[in-house]
Amino acid sequence: MTDRSLALTALFAASSLLLGCAGTPSSASPPPALEPRTVDPLFAAYASPEAPDASVVVIHEGRVVLSRAYGLADLQARTPATPETQYRLASLTKQFTAMAILLLVEEGKLGYDDRVVDVLPGFPAYLREVRVRHLLQHTSGIWDYEAFVPATQSVQVKDRDVLELLSRTDRTYFPPGTAVRYSNSGYAVLSLVVEQVGGMPFARFLKERVFSRLGMHTTVAHEEGISTVSRRAYGYGVDGKGFRPRDQSPTSAVLGDGGIYASVAELVAWNTALDTHALVSEDTQRLAWTPATLLDGSSTRYGFGWFIDEDQGRVRLSHHGETSGFTNAIVKYPAQRLTVIVLTNRAGGETWNLAQRLADLVLGTRETRAWPFDTMPNAR
Repeated sequence: MTDRSLALTALFAASSLLLGCAGTPSSASPPPALEPRTVDPLFAAYASPEAPDASVVVIHEGRVVLSRAYGLADLQARTPATPETQYRLASLTKQFTAMAILLLVEEGKLGYDDRVVDVLPGFPAYLREVRVRHLLQHTSGIWDYEAFVPATQSVQVKDRDVLELLSRTDRTYFPPGTAVRYSNSGYAVLSLVVEQVGGMPFARFLKERVFSRLGMHTTVAHEEGISTVSRRAYGYGVDGKGFRPRDQSPTSAVLGDGGIYASVAELVAWNTALDTHALVSEDTQRLAWTPATLLDGSSTRYGFGWFIDEDQGRVRLSHHGETSGFTNAIVKYPAQRLTVIVLTNRAGGETWNLAQRLADLVLGTRETRAWPFDTMPNAR
């Protein structure tokens, strides 16, 4: 284990003493740093009654200390955003996909070092050295499936199609475990592993094993024609003429890497489950929040579905999520029991900077710091 990994482990050991005290969040009056007169100017670009929206929640010491929404969830219907508005999470989905794998590992049905080719029928033979752990940590080296999807694609790609797309090459970016490169392909494959080992469709597994258990009754891994999004925000892009619908792309139907719709209100329950180890054990959760170590002994900045770094001696977990018409961010400080989530239904914007700024207001930090995912190739 590297010195950096040892430092993070020590910080998590200290944070576990605090996390054990976390209870079900309740609403609280915002601290002075998060009063509307301080927060609202940060979201001025989203506050127009004619513009796509943003929903935000701040959870501190087991309590919701800020919950606000700005703008419109649906421009055509002029539906205002609320904290219950559901957004496509994009890559924030990856932490849920990782959790599904963690559940199967704790049940003894799967191992982190299992070869994927031995678990998943149809996985390309040339990827025989790729392990489950590599997929979770973006160290597999497998190609991005998007590279094989033409701009003219009219039929949406689904998770199962990723196996065929990966079969169009016979090499990896690098030998598994030797480097790190962000991979949507890896998380699409993980969803198929969940289906194979869990014995049910990925969307159903998440609903039964995660969402329903946590009371997240409107959160859904959305499948068009099968499931519905009851309070849906629609995605938009912007051009010289203003905002234009941009809700779907040829890869929007892939679930494992970005297909969940959720609200900031229901993500409070998800955050509580992580802090109280309601789904998996403390040891398993700590492993998910430990950065990968490469074969040469060097450490990365990714665990299982989370970016991980140190911010002024504090462990910081985070993730950015961007897809057609949606841009989102989560920033989480386990030891400080602080989580900030910002979801938006527009392409672009600085959601991570907004989430970090809110975290800084609570922490009393004033420095500007780089995104932790800036150092990982292909991260988005």
